[in-house]
Amino acid sequence: MVQFTRRSILAATGAAPLAPRLFLGGTAAAALLGRPQPSSAQPVGDAALPPPAAGYLSLGPDEAGFVEALVDVMCPADGLTPSGVDCGLAVFIDRQLAGGFGKGDRLYMRGPWQQGKPQLGYQLPLTPEQFFKVGIAAADAACRQRFGKGFGELAEAEAEADGFLHDVAGGKVTDERVPLASWFNELVYPLFIQACFADPIYGGNAGKVFWKMIGYPGLPATHAQDMIDFRGKPYPGAAEPMSIADFS
Repeated sequence: MVQFTRRSILAATGAAPLAPRLFLGGTAAAALLGRPQPSSAQPVGDAALPPPAAGYLSLGPDEAGFVEALVDVMCPADGLTPSGVDCGLAVFIDRQLAGGFGKGDRLYMRGPWQQGKPQLGYQLPLTPEQFFKVGIAAADAACRQRFGKGFGELAEAEAEADGFLHDVAGGKVTDERVPLASWFNELVYPLFIQACFADPIYGGNAGKVFWKMIGYPGLPATHAQDMIDFRGKPYPGAAEPMSIADFS
């Protein structure tokens, strides 16, 4: 079974495109349940990282609390990196939902909304931002039904929280309106991967922490041959990778 931690994604450099296949019957919007306010976690790990940009553009306080708990479970603080929140992963996800991707700029959103074949791609009458949010509400409701508390509270016991995410991904946690397995596997997890390895200007990968962890040298095109020569080997180059901001 795949472990939803950074150790399962060290070799990843991107994510599959969003492609949920299932239709949400009836009204997809759900009332969001009360959540604790997001906590202000302190950087933990080998190197202190600059704090993520303040404020969320898409996520409300309850939704932000869920996402912060989620990324901290999937990327717990240890000797490799600080926590997911301190790495900027929640900020990256929020910015993606608030931008063109989240608003469905590249999707045809006029219907008709019929049950589609898998090869037809995204078939939901919701933008990715809307789908992400109803998924949060459904997952949190399922967590409360199973454990008597929300996911943010459950995340304090990391083993239970990780097990719950495995069950969501494996289709063992269901909701009659929201396809939670598709929500996690085809929207949440790809955004998490992108948050880890995208250029830091997009909010995640704060301080280039994930690039440093895997030895990624950064953006200069002069590294094209190095990608071949050092595939599967430690890269002996400069310790500081180059990002978009370094060329501005």
